[in-house]
Amino acid sequence: MRELLALGFGAIFGLGIAISGMINPAKVMNFFDIYGTWDPSLAFVMIGALAVAIPGYALIFRMSRAPVLNAQFARPTKTALDRRLIGGAALFGLGWGAAGFCPGGAIPAIGLGEASVYVFLLAMIAGMMAMRQILARLD
Repeated sequence: MRELLALGFGAIFGLGIAISGMINPAKVMNFFDIYGTWDPSLAFVMIGALAVAIPGYALIFRMSRAPVLNAQFARPTKTALDRRLIGGAALFGLGWGAAGFCPGGAIPAIGLGEASVYVFLLAMIAGMMAMRQILARLD
């Protein structure tokens, strides 16, 4: 049941990303091109998502002692900003700005069948695997 719900919610997210045009890397990159062909639509997508998510989370946390399909809510245990978080966020932002894809937009973009999507996903997976190896040596 849990996997079916995850699939359903993922499909809703992917549909929203596709409808909003965020599977198009040019649209995303134009958001970052402030002095050129700036396109503010990504900001509206983010604001719309926050407008739904913030009250939704507040309502769910207020009404429920535990989630329906788990013993407890999975909340972050770390709250401090550290080098790993800041470095990872910076790398994510650089990759997003350079490629025009983030994982949330690249997965639904697979349906486009464009080579750039597959190159991005392979590079992302390679980067995740390399970072996992680096962190294992550091710990």
